[in-house]
Amino acid sequence: MPNTARFEVNGALLAGDPSGALWWAERRALIVADLHLEKGTGFARRGTLLPPYDTRETLTRLEAVMSRLSPDIVISLGDSFHDGDAAARLDAGDTALLSRLTAACDWRWIAGNHDPAPPGDWGGRVDSEIVLGSLVFRHEAILDRAAGEISGHFHPKATVQTRARRISGRCFVTDGQRLVLPAFGAYTGGLDVTTPAIARLFPRGFDIHLIGRTKVHSLPRIK
Repeated sequence: MPNTARFEVNGALLAGDPSGALWWAERRALIVADLHLEKGTGFARRGTLLPPYDTRETLTRLEAVMSRLSPDIVISLGDSFHDGDAAARLDAGDTALLSRLTAACDWRWIAGNHDPAPPGDWGGRVDSEIVLGSLVFRHEAILDRAAGEISGHFHPKATVQTRARRISGRCFVTDGQRLVLPAFGAYTGGLDVTTPAIARLFPRGFDIHLIGRTKVHSLPRIK
């Protein structure tokens, strides 16, 4: 897979895709985190007006990755919907697109803090966590359970100083034992990898795989 970053987590060979998705070729598994569907309409209900197109953009990008990789299983690592009423706000076109995606493979929803129980009629199956081989998939990292943990929740991003300018972007963060995925949703912000909430998960340091426009760049380890 060109333009991806390849790394191992607990013995499993994984690839960070420029879309922000994770690909596990051995299991033909595609993993995404923090879609936050209908975040735009959620903010609008509270008086912050955003263009209401984030769901379509997010699902269209996900559809493109699925078309390219043809996964047997898709795991959405929680906060797939922005709030408990988000599913009811999807328009007909987005509902149809989501239904096509969930019907195309073995679709697994991980419950998150924003969506502890995604709607049952959207297809797929809801789990609190999933164990596949040497990996365990959950929404939020548990501090003392690093071995093979794949999670989201923190929306990690990193900033790099080049000769010309500072570059900031979403990133994959791993120490070879656990991995935190970037947020996949169009309207998701980010938390810098050096903040204590993320850094404390990696007491021996971590590798950053920074998502650029067309490529994932692997950076020197932060200790």
